[in-house]
Amino acid sequence: MVKKVLVAYASKYGSTTEIAERVGEVLREEGLEVDLLPVKQVKDPVPYNAVVLGTAAYMFQWRKDATKFLRKHEEALAKMPVWLFMSGPLNEGDPVAQLEGKIVPNGIKPVVDSIKPVDLAVFHGVVNYDKMNFFEKWVMNKMKASKEDYRDWEGISAWAKAIAGKVKG
Repeated sequence: MVKKVLVAYASKYGSTTEIAERVGEVLREEGLEVDLLPVKQVKDPVPYNAVVLGTAAYMFQWRKDATKFLRKHEEALAKMPVWLFMSGPLNEGDPVAQLEGKIVPNGIKPVVDSIKPVDLAVFHGVVNYDKMNFFEKWVMNKMKASKEDYRDWEGISAWAKAIAGKVKG
């Protein structure tokens, strides 16, 4: 029986969507059935054998639709294998170090602790200035956010392959 994985994501400008798409692509290549959906379109995670949830992070906060999903489905998610990833750090270097230890925001930490994800990965994001308003561009410039794309596609693919290995058992 082919195992079914939900890859859900919460993205503002598309960088997290692209990471979720790569994760879904690798899981399919590894022989899994994958539903790739924006988190707002997910009705119920119960029919899946595993869930991968990705969220963009801004100013050390996860997207509200991702945290809402985790809260709403906490009980069901706690009974299945769940992988979480966040994208956000924008400059070259170790994305975890750039977060200064603030990987899981305090407001959602109890829910994440209850779910006990198999892994929580942090990937670089990328700034799409074309989709930003004036204020967002101003903030990004003040933060000296790089316009370069430092996403590690090989690392993302390797992470997804590891997920596939665990899901397939």
